[in-house]
Amino acid sequence: MAEIISMAGALARMASQQPSAPAMHVPRGAAGSGEATYSTIDYQTLDADVVRIARGLVAVGIAPGERVAVLLRPSPELFAVVFAMFRAGIAPIVVDPGMGLRALGACLDEAAPVGMIAAADGHVASLVLGWARRTLRVRVTVGRRWLWGGVTLTQVRALGNAASGRELAPVRVDDVAAVAFTSGSTGLAKGVVYTHGNFAAQVDMLRSTFGIVPGEIDLPTFPLFALFDPALGMTTVLPRMDFTRPASVLPEEIVRPIHRFSATNMFGSPALLDRVARIEGPRGVKLPSLRRVISAGAPVKASVLDRLVPMLAEGALVATPYGATEALPVAVIDHHEILGETRARTDDGAGVCIGRPVGEVRVEVIRIDDAPIERWSDSLRVLDGEVGEFVVASPSVTREYLGRQEATRLAKIAGPHGEVMHRMGDVGFRDEAGRLWYCGRKSHRVRAPWGVLFTEQVEALFDRHEAVRRCALVGIARADGAEDPVVVVEPEPDRMLGDDELVAALRALADEHTKTRGIEHFLVHRRPLPVDVRHNAKIFREKLAVWATEQSA
Repeated sequence: MAEIISMAGALARMASQQPSAPAMHVPRGAAGSGEATYSTIDYQTLDADVVRIARGLVAVGIAPGERVAVLLRPSPELFAVVFAMFRAGIAPIVVDPGMGLRALGACLDEAAPVGMIAAADGHVASLVLGWARRTLRVRVTVGRRWLWGGVTLTQVRALGNAASGRELAPVRVDDVAAVAFTSGSTGLAKGVVYTHGNFAAQVDMLRSTFGIVPGEIDLPTFPLFALFDPALGMTTVLPRMDFTRPASVLPEEIVRPIHRFSATNMFGSPALLDRVARIEGPRGVKLPSLRRVISAGAPVKASVLDRLVPMLAEGALVATPYGATEALPVAVIDHHEILGETRARTDDGAGVCIGRPVGEVRVEVIRIDDAPIERWSDSLRVLDGEVGEFVVASPSVTREYLGRQEATRLAKIAGPHGEVMHRMGDVGFRDEAGRLWYCGRKSHRVRAPWGVLFTEQVEALFDRHEAVRRCALVGIARADGAEDPVVVVEPEPDRMLGDDELVAALRALADEHTKTRGIEHFLVHRRPLPVDVRHNAKIFREKLAVWATEQSA
């Protein structure tokens, strides 16, 4: 194995090239409390802190290759700690705090960390609830430490200063870099094992796909994406928001820092972009400095793009990359193609166009099968235009889930050239122009008596109705092994139709299309549909299927 430049190495290179350039602008004060004031950290200062903490973590007894849970909110400490772990060859375990205490504890127990780096509330929760109690031996507290022992981050820095001449272990391409847990939106969250090679490939692909150059200003509203900024040479502007609830963001807390720092890049989930695009102003709010808006986590509706694009300068792009925690990025499409061409086919039930594969990524479409597939065979492919499962081969594809052999068997295929291919769990097709169309999750397909229905194809037909905010297709099991399709509808809050009128209107829409003509069951859901904690955009159809079954009973 050859040595490579890790994410921390990329940061060091940027610190050498642009030492006094700002790496981060960090706001003070709570969201909604008027104009924020900011503190600034330059690249040289951030990189020096990273090296200091890396040496300190080794000094407190954490060895290269060991795993450490990081429970920190987006902050300078989060950036410094994670990059220090990359530099020392220690693997951070990254979990969404919004998934709930029980699920978070289950993830940490499974990941078996030897250490935990957290603020006081994280250590208190871990002690009270017993997270990873069998394996934890080192606690590092960011801020004030109470009675749980261990060391503070200040003490770690002091130990790192004392060990200033000590060399750190080299990082190699196949070394484990991190364990990032999936959102759990379609089942139990799984720990995705990243190597340093995976991260290096992602940085290169993001740079080349979106034309990112050092010196750009980024406003990231998803913490994990923000961690790419230092490696790309971008300045991070942290917004004042609850990162676990992007759908509840105050739009002005996004718009103000974009204006103040002339941000050139912004990353946000579709739910967050919807909030920002609805902001009101005397002459309409404009964001002229943005060169690109990147959105992921779920498809962005064309109706959101209709409101967002006029806020941007001519030449700016809204890009919607497709991927997953296990493989990112895979494909990309921008708003020009969506609004100019593909939205009409989406509205007509074709699915959501996710564009063409990026860079070196190879995407295959194979026949739908819920069983493991050991090795790749060309006979697995389906014809263009036929719906199948997406399979991806790329330098950024991860090889395994931590401690989940069966899940790894179900998700990975041994490729023809020794590579690992990832089954996305998503279904769709390739069109005549080489573009990929997403039709839904494989596990969410509904086996109706007259054929298989896919969520994105069916839901788009009903989302067009002006009284529908969004809807979800689920299935209720039948005695004959098939499923009765049910459309669960979240109405627009200011709708004028009663429930019976709305259902009647949707039944009339169903009769207009061959694939939906047999759908008879519609349920009005008077509360917002349940969504994932990471992006607030993926609908929890598993929960809705249980609810629909109870309503039918």
